[in-house]
Amino acid sequence: MKCPYCGFIEDKVIDSRPTDEGSAIRRRRECSKCTKRFTTYEKVESLPLMVIKKDKTRQPFNRDKLLNGLLRACEKRPVSVNDLERVVEEIESQIYNSLQREVTTQHIGEMVIARLKNMDEVAYVRFASVYRQFKDINTFMDELRKLLKEK
Repeated sequence: MKCPYCGFIEDKVIDSRPTDEGSAIRRRRECSKCTKRFTTYEKVESLPLMVIKKDKTRQPFNRDKLLNGLLRACEKRPVSVNDLERVVEEIESQIYNSLQREVTTQHIGEMVIARLKNMDEVAYVRFASVYRQFKDINTFMDELRKLLKEK
């Protein structure tokens, strides 16, 4: 770290403590040359994750939108909010761990569908009907037949 007073690049850390509810570390440093003290802050670099929508527009990933979609699909179903939050965490972690900075809504939707299918079949069909934009009752029935065949 370069001293803001004399420009020397060696210093020692005198004190470190978490700030901003643990999202950053505040460090008090002392320059090895001029012995003046200064404060630095260390944060994890976060690059925004962008979602590519069907119309090719991009917007920042919003975990609340994902959770709200799951809540709507699971309305009046025996699925706990904790389970849904866990699903959102899993999907978010999987996306961030892929190190891709852009992800399609289609990819996110497929991850949701895979998890809902194992969690609650009714919620799965509800989500799939909106996500896959079922055009008519026949498309809906085809999805139900696939689900029954897998059982």
